[in-house]
Amino acid sequence: MSEYTQAFIDHLATLERRADKGPMATLRHSLAFPPGHYPKAYPYVERFAAPDWHAEDGRRLALYAVAGLWARHPSSRAVSLAASLGELMRRRDNAPSIEQRFIALLGADAEGVMDHLRQAINLLAAEGLGLDYARLLNDLQVWLSPPGAFAAQPDRLDDIRQRWARDFYRALQGSAAPATETNDHTDLAQ
Repeated sequence: MSEYTQAFIDHLATLERRADKGPMATLRHSLAFPPGHYPKAYPYVERFAAPDWHAEDGRRLALYAVAGLWARHPSSRAVSLAASLGELMRRRDNAPSIEQRFIALLGADAEGVMDHLRQAINLLAAEGLGLDYARLLNDLQVWLSPPGAFAAQPDRLDDIRQRWARDFYRALQGSAAPATETNDHTDLAQ
């Protein structure tokens, strides 16, 4: 994880610890809008967007998405979202609805992924399971990018989906091996 990504996650944690819960409420409310389209969230996120990132840049949108999801469930741990969902399914005696939701998440496009992520975060929050928001941030910058943004590597989203599937099914099987960090994502600092 880059220093830049860590600084953003640290910023979110600082907002969560503040006595004034207004910023967290604002970021939670931002989930009712497409990422980056709720002006009241700008003061908390926009400072991390590079000046040359246009309004629909996947890196910028990922910042807003993660900020809103963090505000909904600020529980971080070194496990991917997919692995946390696999663990949740295992804890709930292999409830098929969790797997169905996960598969729907994997199939989601940039316009629909946030609906599925909100549901996933709600499920994890109900069970008290956290996730690695820095990894999610890096994955979402690809997922939320306009078509052709990563033209040099057209299979990047498929790589992310396959990694998530591996993480989910390994965690579902109770694999003791943690989800491994791979180089199939771009860090926001790049």
